[in-house]
Amino acid sequence: MPGWIDAHNHLHDPRLGSDPGTLILSMREAGITRCVVNATREEDWHHVLDLSSSLPDFVIPALGIHPWHAHTATRGWVERLKCLLENYPAAGIGECGLDRWVDTPTLDTQLPIFLQQIRLARQLDRPLTIHCLKAWGALDEAFAIEPPPRRFLMHSYGGSLETARILAKQGAWFSFSGYFLHPRKSAALNVFRALPSDKILLETDAPDMLPPTGFIHHPMPDGINHPANLPAIGQGLADALGITIAELRDLTNSNAERFLGRQNSPPHHG
Repeated sequence: MPGWIDAHNHLHDPRLGSDPGTLILSMREAGITRCVVNATREEDWHHVLDLSSSLPDFVIPALGIHPWHAHTATRGWVERLKCLLENYPAAGIGECGLDRWVDTPTLDTQLPIFLQQIRLARQLDRPLTIHCLKAWGALDEAFAIEPPPRRFLMHSYGGSLETARILAKQGAWFSFSGYFLHPRKSAALNVFRALPSDKILLETDAPDMLPPTGFIHHPMPDGINHPANLPAIGQGLADALGITIAELRDLTNSNAERFLGRQNSPPHHG
């Protein structure tokens, strides 16, 4: 039976604790069989790779620089990232993107870092995970400079249906996070109702994007989102789409497997 796949989380984040073993046990008990763990800056890369090396059947690594950390990129980062990706053919690229919600770093700092990650994803044919917040025009301009790879994920997609349709033609997939189950986020939920069902993935974005209380089956202190909340989030999306939770699980599992493609290849070192 297919299990749940968390298309986007940050299992290495210290807010989830120093030992992921207990978290992962709860995730497995909840029926989660795989997850994509996204780095957000250079210092995360080896933490994420260590997790994937110790749990190759469970953790799919994604290495990148988040727009919030674009200013921390150090000289030679692209070359180091490329080397790691070549040594880990299972790894995707991300989390990266553009964000106008924050004042610092500015878009001028974010853009060149993002463009290099787009180029690398296209060159290596790796899935790309994109964060975009209040920067849809800038994303369109970025793709005019660097065409996107053949498949990329708009994680926790909160844009319009019109934008989604344009992005889908360019190779986009869209992941739903539990935060969109809050009543004030009904517009985002309506977008997912209208998206092609074969382009929808499910994510927690743990430790962030906490769902409403009724969908928190694994509470943590300080508003931290436990990654084992994924099936409860799936129930919320299933209800919104008018399908059963089993149908939603099988759908998002199949979609994630197709999106990830050869990502179940074991790492090699050369």
